Amino acid sequence: MQIIIPMAGMGKRMRPHTLTTPKPLINVGGKSIVQRLVEGITDVLSEPVEEIGFIIGDFGEDVENELLSIAEKIGSKGKIYYQKEALGTAHAILCAAESLQGKVIVAYADTLFKAGFSLDVSKDGIIWTHKVENPNDFGVVKIDENGNITDFYEKPKEFVSDLAIIGIYYFKDGDYLKKELQYLIDSNTKTGGEYGITDALYNMMKKGTKFSTDKVEEWLDCGNKNATVYTNQRTLELDKNKELISSSSEIINSTIIKPCFIGENVKIENSVVGPHVSVGKNSVIRKSIISNSIIQNNSVIENMNIENSMVGNFAKLSGKPSELSLGDYSEI
Repeated sequence: MQIIIPMAGMGKRMRPHTLTTPKPLINVGGKSIVQRLVEGITDVLSEPVEEIGFIIGDFGEDVENELLSIAEKIGSKGKIYYQKEALGTAHAILCAAESLQGKVIVAYADTLFKAGFSLDVSKDGIIWTHKVENPNDFGVVKIDENGNITDFYEKPKEFVSDLAIIGIYYFKDGDYLKKELQYLIDSNTKTGGEYGITDALYNMMKKGTKFSTDKVEEWLDCGNKNATVYTNQRTLELDKNKELISSSSEIINSTIIKPCFIGENVKIENSVVGPHVSVGKNSVIRKSIISNSIIQNNSVIENMNIENSMVGNFAKLSGKPSELSLGDYSEI
């Protein structure tokens, strides 16, 4: 089994947090988004993952090493590929052409989920979906009485289906997928000015490939600040029976309202933290009240009352109560 993770995007909706950190490496509940994605996928598999291909931009050596480490943690080999131009989803996947062989899962790195199924790898292809109340905001699939996909719709104005595509796909034959993606490039087949994976899926269906769906129990988005803060909340709830407070943290004259993640070497003094707060390693919180928020690594917060907020790495805050989205190396 191979996993392909396209993650070369700029993450513009998450700025300022993505100015220095790629969006998939932002932490929620103490782990990066992409690490949680990889762990979630492996939980539904009955066979090992041989290789994970990460498709990135020019993110630097530290990011590449972190991604390779994520693959190693599940006993897999990591491989780095580069997408130099934003030419669409099909083009991004094809950047990892060397890894498109055998059984393949393609997963976009801004999606987390809770699944209650085991992946049936005998099927031609499976598109992971979630039932939504507002299908006109999503790409959706239509299925027949046998559960096979018959059509795809992008943000339909009239109701055709409420099964939204969450951005995770399984293909039994990665080589076949590679050929169909290459055909789009060679024939210059574009939708909306880009090479899209949906066009490849259409072509594969016309040639007899049967795609079915697996429905996830919960779909968690990390597309913007508010969505990511909510995902952090849900992640902490799902992990609440685990030990989330590091033994190296110092909690002095303070109250922690669980569930909270408190990272290594965090110092909290004269404060109330929680519920649903994640605090990254080496951060300091003094004389503050914090709830439903994400604090990244090496930041200092003093005399603050904040909620529904994200604070980046190496940030410094001191002052009046507020709702914030403060990027790395910022100071208030």
